[in-house]
Amino acid sequence: MTVTATSVGESDPVPPQAAPVARGGLLGRRVRLVPAAAAVLSGLLLYVSFPPRTLWWLALPAFAVFGWVLKGRGWKAALGLGYLFGLGFLLPLLVWTGVEVGPGPWIALAVIEAVFVALVGAGVAAVSRLPGWPVWAAALWIAGEAARARVPFNGFPWGKIAFGQADGVFLPLAALGGTPVLGFAVVLCGFGLYELVRLGVAARRTGAGVRRAAAAVGALSVAVPLAAAVAARPLVSDRAEDGTVTVAVVQGNVPRLGLDFNAQRRAVLDYHARETRRLAAEVAAGKADRPDIVLWPENSSDIDPFVNEDARTVIDRAAKAIGAPVSVGGVVGKDGKLFNEQILWDPEKGPVDTYDKRQTQPFGEYLPLRSLVGAINDDWTSMVRQDFSRGSEPGVFAMNGARVALVTCYEAAFDWAVRDTVTDDAQLISVPSNNATFGRSEMTYQQLAMSRVRAVEHSRTVTVPVTSGVSAIIMPDGRITQKTGMFVADSLVQKVPLRSSQTPATRLGALPEAALVLLAAGGLGWAAATGVRRRRAGDR
Repeated sequence: MTVTATSVGESDPVPPQAAPVARGGLLGRRVRLVPAAAAVLSGLLLYVSFPPRTLWWLALPAFAVFGWVLKGRGWKAALGLGYLFGLGFLLPLLVWTGVEVGPGPWIALAVIEAVFVALVGAGVAAVSRLPGWPVWAAALWIAGEAARARVPFNGFPWGKIAFGQADGVFLPLAALGGTPVLGFAVVLCGFGLYELVRLGVAARRTGAGVRRAAAAVGALSVAVPLAAAVAARPLVSDRAEDGTVTVAVVQGNVPRLGLDFNAQRRAVLDYHARETRRLAAEVAAGKADRPDIVLWPENSSDIDPFVNEDARTVIDRAAKAIGAPVSVGGVVGKDGKLFNEQILWDPEKGPVDTYDKRQTQPFGEYLPLRSLVGAINDDWTSMVRQDFSRGSEPGVFAMNGARVALVTCYEAAFDWAVRDTVTDDAQLISVPSNNATFGRSEMTYQQLAMSRVRAVEHSRTVTVPVTSGVSAIIMPDGRITQKTGMFVADSLVQKVPLRSSQTPATRLGALPEAALVLLAAGGLGWAAATGVRRRRAGDR
């Protein structure tokens, strides 16, 4: 057909990368491999945008290339290319899962999680022929994240795009609509960037103009997320609304790296008690501020202090020495069940409140498909001899006049597990964690970035006490004001603001995510209906 000034962008011809390649010959085979290589490399580029690196902006070209790979593809090709993108992203991102147990679980996890990305890829290809396709495509990505956060085994949200944006310009959007809106903005901007480049190249190639509506969609896909992030900045504040509280975050360290720390339970407890007593001595000497509350990590007392008098005495002496309530991470048995529990320890009364972790980690704290896993590898079943049971209520401790939310380690990845503590009137969030089993891997930095996003999302100070580091204090605007090193004993003491107002993200909860999932479903429905009409027209 003859290309006119209004035809570029009006209908999507088969893109150059999807055009048939002559069979045979080395050059032809290499050309056919270009999209596959681009999919893997763009997935790798997305991984590089995540912590501990501060290259958040690389997510934009990563999705731009992903858009180039998928646009105009058939669903089968897009499924495979999406899978390659997922592997390129998730294999390096999740390598820490195999630090102590070998490559089997790591590879299995990445292979399974990449299936969700493959399905998203097929969906993106389907909607890529629609007007305004970057919007539909970005919504599909968030729908894929929503699915990953729920299935299988109660979900695995690690690798949500929002968690790579703690240092980025889009971060204020977390306060507007939570991680789904933040992630949607980043993906939309990346796809919009590709659309702008595509239309510009098409216009130069043909010498024709670009249809205004198509150009506007590309430009708005980039401009609107950036403008929204700027507009959301007033939602981010570290101003104290309910006074301040002086917190002490205690990192006692562990004797040795790796899974073997579990065999050193008494030593880990002693280390945290010793570091607390050391801090108490500094307070008495006037070298440190007196804390109002003290926060220990997850698994800081894997010896149950309710049945072990020796462990109870160690914790009690530490609490009396510091003269403040202490949140202790323990492993507690109740009625034959095992719980990962936070215990509020008063220096005068002893244990006065508890919180049982609600989102336990599959294959770490409980073993799904135990008989099948045991048939494959007995070592894995021996690592998780008894499954941890799940708690049912959000944890908010009243500590010296401050309401402190407990979000234990893995729970920080789940939107609901953080939000319902804030709606339960928490003024400060603590994320007690134990990352010793993952050595010096990137895992601790990835998790720390989640806590920074949660701080902005709910406008709360977030403390992160970790057995072996990195422990940190994070302001409600996402800034880290203090942090420790890894595998050292240390304490952080700081006066932090208490806040009680709720951000739009807190008030809206899962509604933004649900709206984006519906948007994705609408795009797929439109694409399917359009395809049916085209086939019927072709049969006439």
